[in-house]
Amino acid sequence: MTSTRPPLNERLYAPYKIAALVEVLSEQGISPQESLKGSGVGVDEIYDASVMTSIGQYATVCRNAITLSSDSATPFKVGSRLHLSAYGMYGYALMSCLSLREYFKLGAKYHRLATPTVTIEWTEYPGKMVWTFPDAFISSPSRELGPFILEQQYMQHVTHLQDVAGRGCPPIKASFSYPAPPHADLYRQYLGCECFFDEAQCELVYDGAILDQKPQLAHKLTAALLQDTCERLIGQAKTSTGVSGEVYQILMGKPGVFPGMDEVAHAMHMTTRTLRRRLLAEETSFLAILDDVRRSLALEYLKTTPMSTDDIAMLLDFSDTANFRRALKRWTGKGPRELREQGGG
Repeated sequence: MTSTRPPLNERLYAPYKIAALVEVLSEQGISPQESLKGSGVGVDEIYDASVMTSIGQYATVCRNAITLSSDSATPFKVGSRLHLSAYGMYGYALMSCLSLREYFKLGAKYHRLATPTVTIEWTEYPGKMVWTFPDAFISSPSRELGPFILEQQYMQHVTHLQDVAGRGCPPIKASFSYPAPPHADLYRQYLGCECFFDEAQCELVYDGAILDQKPQLAHKLTAALLQDTCERLIGQAKTSTGVSGEVYQILMGKPGVFPGMDEVAHAMHMTTRTLRRRLLAEETSFLAILDDVRRSLALEYLKTTPMSTDDIAMLLDFSDTANFRRALKRWTGKGPRELREQGGG
């Protein structure tokens, strides 16, 4: 399955990749201010979960790294510290998969939730499993940026599979569609496999024998809950388009701790008045989006968790359970018991 391309400059993603890159560069004596120059991301924002950043902003920091760093291993070092736990709901959904085959399948299916800098495809062949990277996502990549992005991407895949499997699980082969760089020896050192350059396409190949293995954190209920959440996030256009999409992502970032409109506007680097006007232009409002977030989470919790109605009401910041029940009636025309039965919970 191929991931669809999200808008390059829409701020839809928490800055965890930017933070990891800034950390690696800081260890080389490069200040965060230098690393972030021109990106529009502040030093105090890279660990703020309410801040949303774009793929374009991350690409700017990557370009800075290429200019500032003399360490060819930088993208590999970044990829090695981008553990799945940094990816929020998407990462935990992958770690709770019931088999490594399911992990590979869902990794591709939900890829657009993970600040995707490249397009990925997953294919199972007799005896092997192949990640394919048809293109570098960054628009008109420079000769240096394309390999930098792919080096990090390959290393992330190696790191993520190790997180899921609970042990080292290196690929059996890595192929690259560009000539071998001067630091080609680093590829084998970090990826742990034979690496080939000037190939027809970029691929990362795994032994098919691992696909039926059970991940260390496999859990049927958790997997169902988290995959349902990912499905909903990726399936609704409002989570990935326009200003309303950015607001939706921010509110979903900390379910149960809903920031106010002023706080969201600040995170999006605009005034509250501007945010209100731009949402109106998209025929919605902050309160309408907040209401939809609470509705989506309420249905998820009722259908897929054993949490009590009182606990769900509290988690969704309702003043009391009676108000929550009234909201459910307004949203669905049904009560908590009917919705649980409908969801099989």
